Amino acid sequence: MSRTASVNDKQLACTQAAAEKQRTWFAGLRRDVFEQQRPYAIINADTPHDLFHLMDVPVVTNQWWAAVIAAKRLSPDYLDGMNERGYHADLCRYCSMGLASSLIDLQERAPWGGLPKPALLCARLTCDCMQRIFQQWADHLGAPFFALEAPGSSVLPERWWELSRHRWTELCEPHRLDLMVAELHELIGVLEGISGKRYDEAALRAFLQRVNEQEECFEEVRQMIATAPRCPVRISEQITNVMATQWHRGSDWALAHARAFRDEVKARVDAGIGACDQERKRLMWVGAGLWHNTAFYSDYEASHGAAFVWSMYLPFGPDWYIRYGLDDPLRALASRVVTMNEVLHNAPYAPAWIVREAQRNRIDGAVVLMPRGSRPSASGTLFITHALEAAGVPTLLIEADMVDARAWDGAAVDAAMTRFLEERLT
Repeated sequence: MSRTASVNDKQLACTQAAAEKQRTWFAGLRRDVFEQQRPYAIINADTPHDLFHLMDVPVVTNQWWAAVIAAKRLSPDYLDGMNERGYHADLCRYCSMGLASSLIDLQERAPWGGLPKPALLCARLTCDCMQRIFQQWADHLGAPFFALEAPGSSVLPERWWELSRHRWTELCEPHRLDLMVAELHELIGVLEGISGKRYDEAALRAFLQRVNEQEECFEEVRQMIATAPRCPVRISEQITNVMATQWHRGSDWALAHARAFRDEVKARVDAGIGACDQERKRLMWVGAGLWHNTAFYSDYEASHGAAFVWSMYLPFGPDWYIRYGLDDPLRALASRVVTMNEVLHNAPYAPAWIVREAQRNRIDGAVVLMPRGSRPSASGTLFITHALEAAGVPTLLIEADMVDARAWDGAAVDAAMTRFLEERLT
């Protein structure tokens, strides 16, 4: 049971607008696919969405779809069904949930009517399961699969955020960029065949500039949260506003919504409004969102004055998405794709960044998600935990999954959180 059942989950008008955008957009996409045979693609979060948007091929992001399923409490039905079909019980739930939703017919219970047949699936091969999951998904749906390589990095600067905006060629290494640019040219050819549109370099440059402007709005919000006496917006609402905007990044709607979000947060800061009136302890959430139980983030506000003020979703955009120097926009886009997961999860990238974020956000304690079966998300978790502790930030490690509610033990997590807040965050 939530400790804060009486707390209004949506304190910002922007949050409702962002949620409504996703619902109406997906309903419109389904209608266009079924009635007008409009092509769309299913793609992973770390793929070049910008090219798909530019070429007028709408996308459904695999991880977003998994989050929708989890939020609607349907993950047990799909994951149990996968296990009954012989799929490994420790298969990454986050990446395979979409495949499960296509293999298992929940009929009228399917989230938002379910996924129509796509024209293409696309993923970056960041772990061993990715190629098999997407190839089986593509085979089942009767659609082609385009795989992007994930070339390893030999340059590992801890303070990567100091290079990412202006010195991204140095950070991402020329030979890795050469490979990714070549693959993006192949992808462009595929998208031209699907959409009937021609690639326009000047249009991509303008598109990436709008993305920069969008991320600069998030940079302002991030700074307000870090410096305001109390956090003006819960991380659940940060995530809703940021990610709805990121899925549509570069569009007129996305830029307008990023500005509206910034302005609404600023108005709250100027008025002295905090998301948690009793804020005494500032927490950070390390890992993907707890999509099957986002109410968890406000559960300890009333009882302990503990407010989750930070997750990766807001600050990662300004630090990783922004690219200045767009003379070669395709190469700039390649630099964003080529090592996106690594800077979020792998040592030494992720530990150094998260420690820096903890310090700038006056974090008292960190709660770190250790997801089962998800190698990209879990690979650097212990390194991050050790780095936070070494920097003087107490951490609580929770072994659970971002979309699989079956193993979530609410009583055990509550007991661990209570001990953490009362014994370590004094």
